[in-house]
Amino acid sequence: MMETGTIFLVGAGPGDPDLLTLRAARLIESAEVIVHDGLVSPEIMAMARDDARLISVAKKRARHTLPQDDINLLLVRLAQKGHDVVRLKGGDPLIFGRGGEEAELARAHGVKVEIVPGISAANGMAAATQIPLTHRDAASIVSFVAGQCKGLADQDWSGLAGKGRTLVIYMGVKTAPQIAEKLMADGLTPDVPVAVVENAARADMRVVRGPLAGLPDLVKSHKIKSPALIVIGDVTAREDAHLEQLALEAHQ
Repeated sequence: MMETGTIFLVGAGPGDPDLLTLRAARLIESAEVIVHDGLVSPEIMAMARDDARLISVAKKRARHTLPQDDINLLLVRLAQKGHDVVRLKGGDPLIFGRGGEEAELARAHGVKVEIVPGISAANGMAAATQIPLTHRDAASIVSFVAGQCKGLADQDWSGLAGKGRTLVIYMGVKTAPQIAEKLMADGLTPDVPVAVVENAARADMRVVRGPLAGLPDLVKSHKIKSPALIVIGDVTAREDAHLEQLALEAHQ
């Protein structure tokens, strides 16, 4: 009887190979089969061995190479054929990465699963932009939400943003007008500072800033494209304060 393989749900981080965990790098370099998302950078994919079977399941808005249910089943079928499978995801598998769903189906079929965490998009963004997600003077709470999902208008975001809080919104480019309207309807003032970070922690990263009320125009005028994070809260002003202080010290 053929021995069932293992499914490794591996976080590829924000795209820089230097930010992979050692475990992730070793698995990528040795994998027979890699099932990967579109957000995994070419530099990381280049680490795969020459004879590895690479299967793209890239997703874009309203167009998926494979529906998620089919991806879950693909992983199980490959493992049942005796393959050890690396399921490679941008960021972390368990933060808007559907890793929980993939692991559940695998376990239901008796397939062993190992999860290898990765630096999330939010953590990578914070390091690359020097925008702290928490700060003793600005925020002691941070929340992550998805801005592109069914029933967005009906979700209760009250209390997720405001004084002493940081809100990080994934997949919110297309719904930026609804997000701004929703948050202001929940009580946030129009002048709450916002940063939009495109291609966080990559060489082509862009950061644009403005008030919450101007978020839709900010996204539109700068032609922001996914992947991008929207960060809402006073922490988004910390980098400017830091740079201003460095400039002041340099002239003293």
